[in-house]
Amino acid sequence: MAHDHHHDTHDHAHQQGHGHTHDHADIDWAEMAPHLEAQAELYTPLYRQAMTWLAREVTEPGLVVDVGSGPGVVSCLFAETFPGARVVAADGAAPLLERARARAERLGFGDRFGTLAGDLPGALSDLDYPADLMWASQSLHHLPDQRAALAALGGHLAPGGTLAILEGGLPARFLPRDIGIGRPGLQARIRAVEEDAFAEMRADLPESVAEAEDWAAMLTAAGLKHTGTRSFLLDLPAPVSDAARDYVTTSLSRLRERIGERLDAEDRATLDRLLDLADEAGLHRRQDVFLLVAHTVYTAVRPV
Repeated sequence: MAHDHHHDTHDHAHQQGHGHTHDHADIDWAEMAPHLEAQAELYTPLYRQAMTWLAREVTEPGLVVDVGSGPGVVSCLFAETFPGARVVAADGAAPLLERARARAERLGFGDRFGTLAGDLPGALSDLDYPADLMWASQSLHHLPDQRAALAALGGHLAPGGTLAILEGGLPARFLPRDIGIGRPGLQARIRAVEEDAFAEMRADLPESVAEAEDWAAMLTAAGLKHTGTRSFLLDLPAPVSDAARDYVTTSLSRLRERIGERLDAEDRATLDRLLDLADEAGLHRRQDVFLLVAHTVYTAVRPV
């Protein structure tokens, strides 16, 4: 996703929001791609849970569209979950779609895997036929009018087709409340700063429409029938794998760049120690680093 949140400290939400240009024009997606792939691969157990749940509601879809697909890790999981489906990865970043195509070929899905480049959701007009299942992960909150975006996505569903959106849940936690350096509660304070930054991002979008984040109500207002809501947990306890440690380190490093100046001096100093390769209390050496996050998926059906 170039982006993370439920606006998360990882970059996932951004990661997924590639179809949109509001603040992503200066992002080097080719450079970001390895980080996005690593995150999606780390989160694969969570995505597999969500797909198992979706497969009970959507049986044998003909076309699955991953809206804001990024480098295609999740798109390929859909191809694996639904072996009879054609899968289209749709995104605004061509370098990421190149990686998605390469991944599909490598995994043996190339003959039923397509890509669609362009700003979303407008680019979906180029689909050959309506989707039976459409997935949008942490991309809608980057669009100015979320309700209109839901209606646009629903318009590309076949009658009876399902829209599944991943939005919200619980933000990722990486560390205990008291980590032995600095003031306890660092991650909670970082979170509060992130919430303010996210609200400003929404408000600064051109023609932004304020909306209560009641996704079930928004889906209904968009002309769809809300059919389910479920949250899925990724629980990687300490001590974490090297891949998880790298992800946590990269996430907090990017966060330090993005919002570090909004933290007080003590918290900045603590964050800098955590990111210092030579510090015994740093993330690279700590044994108490973990990853715990919940993502929520809402489903809705286009009326027949």
